[in-house]
Amino acid sequence: MENQNCTPMGEEQKLNDLLTSEKALSGMYNAFCSESATTTVRSCLCNLLQDQHRIGEELFNEMNSRGWYPVEKAEDAKLNSTKQKFSQTAKV
Repeated sequence: MENQNCTPMGEEQKLNDLLTSEKALSGMYNAFCSESATTTVRSCLCNLLQDQHRIGEELFNEMNSRGWYPVEKAEDAKLNSTKQKFSQTAKV
């Protein structure tokens, strides 16, 4: 029996919920992969992590194409400044 007090989720809310779930799963699989005791288990979990990243990317792209997850293009000057900052940090 359907709860009449609940408002059905629209398509945007459903995709957002799915993307949020994929992000959480990716975080868990990443931790599990890092903490695996055997190569076989690590390989399996890393494959699952890649799947989660692919699914998350598909959800993001779909939401972005509909204007539901807009992303601003970074300015070249800011990108170059950040690259330089992190390249110097990596050398330390």
